[in-house]
Amino acid sequence: MGTHTVVNQAPPRVDLDEFAANTPLREAVERYDADWALSGLGATGRLVGSAAFQADAERANVREPRLRAFDRWGERIDDVEYDESYHRILGAAVAAGAHTSAWAEPRPGANVARAATFMLFAQVEPGHACPVSMSHAAVAALTATPGLADEWVPRLLSRSYDPSLAAGKASALFGMAMTEKQGGSDVRANTTRALADGAGRWLLTGHKWFCSAPMSDAFLVLAQTAGGLSCFVVPRVLDDGARNTFLIQRLKDKLGNRSNASSEVEFDGTVGYLLGEEGRGVRTILEMVNRTRLDCILGSAAGMRQAVAEAVWHARHRAAFGRRLVDQPAMTAVLADLALESEAATAVALRLARAHDDDASDSDAAFRRLATAVTKYWVCKRGPGHAYEALECLGGNGYTEAFPLARRYREQPVMAIWEGSGNVIALDALRAIAREPETVAAFDAELALARGAHPLFDAHHDALRSRLADATEETARPVAAALAVALQAALLLRHAPSAVGEAFVAARLGPDRGSLYGELPSGLDLAAIVARA
Repeated sequence: MGTHTVVNQAPPRVDLDEFAANTPLREAVERYDADWALSGLGATGRLVGSAAFQADAERANVREPRLRAFDRWGERIDDVEYDESYHRILGAAVAAGAHTSAWAEPRPGANVARAATFMLFAQVEPGHACPVSMSHAAVAALTATPGLADEWVPRLLSRSYDPSLAAGKASALFGMAMTEKQGGSDVRANTTRALADGAGRWLLTGHKWFCSAPMSDAFLVLAQTAGGLSCFVVPRVLDDGARNTFLIQRLKDKLGNRSNASSEVEFDGTVGYLLGEEGRGVRTILEMVNRTRLDCILGSAAGMRQAVAEAVWHARHRAAFGRRLVDQPAMTAVLADLALESEAATAVALRLARAHDDDASDSDAAFRRLATAVTKYWVCKRGPGHAYEALECLGGNGYTEAFPLARRYREQPVMAIWEGSGNVIALDALRAIAREPETVAAFDAELALARGAHPLFDAHHDALRSRLADATEETARPVAAALAVALQAALLLRHAPSAVGEAFVAARLGPDRGSLYGELPSGLDLAAIVARA
């Protein structure tokens, strides 16, 4: 039919190298000593950019996990069934080392390479990144008990993926179960109890309101003992091959993150093993939380990259009113602003990853304490609005499920909620400012490296120094935001092309800054920014 001839539509954005196409990411990998990983990242970029991988990403989110609490004979099995597309994606991410490669092969830039790998996979399919992130972070926590580390860490470092629940597996993935319905972020309000059985094991009883990735091989769980809130490793399968008591009550019906199962679970005499000291559970599991907070930043930055890439691709191939969309000044401004946000998130994400490497200096270790908190607060909160604006660039197409940005829009809020929502993170940053002067000094030293590059940045830095002395709970959010934007600006002024750094400072720190994307000051080289995206 002549009326069905398709013209003026963008072709599918498939079968390209997502790493090669992402100039800011590629430059940051080289800047932070991970150039040795370029070949592997190129292979990952081509994999996630392929039509087959993108089809799997869509399918995994459409064919959602299903709970099978019982088999057909009435036996309790507590299985979650995933579509094979999800297993293919998760298996590919594990094979590429998106989970624990930085632990397996520590060297300068190891966490940078791992972060870039994680971001490339999460850019296309974010749901699988939950167990990948928790498995990476669990390694840090397991060091609290050498015996448990000896048992589990070699399996976590494996690049094989086996979705079955069985004893004797050579590989493993980890999840976590911390929050309860009466407490949420206030984990000290937990009521799950753990009693020692006299044989080196503990028996847990209680209800967990959120248990992520319930088909993982083991979980870090918080429970109360006589000595206080403690951390436990809870395996799904016991040494004799029997399944541990792990009663999945239901799967959460979530806004986004649909390919990944999140559940409520009941423990009833469930076997666990004490990790770290009794009564020091929060401190023990914080080693895991700090790493997953960084991954929230990486995931948000990955989502921003997908949003920018899809929006610019559409605008380059779509014409309206006699011109391509990308060449129309109003659209150019929106795309440039989205690209600035994405590049700033990528720059700070990779800088933080480098600060987590084994060879990080004491100053970098102090820097990452405050920088991770304020960046998690800011970048993750910027994600949903950024995804929406990119979605709008596609018009009606963007609002449909046939294109990936509707899915991305639903996905971005979880990064701001998971591992500490806005107030929790801002108050954590405030504690670091008040109690850990070394982290403030290290953060300030990082900003000082950009002094003299732009008068607006210098003025912001001066004002920020004054604000920190008077920071209170009431001002925790704006202080965290001011710190985060200052760090992004400093990195872009130092490392990005002048068109990018100067535009970011003018748009985020200048007197003419707008409140919505596309409201940019005049005189900026927007075409150069969009071309870079």
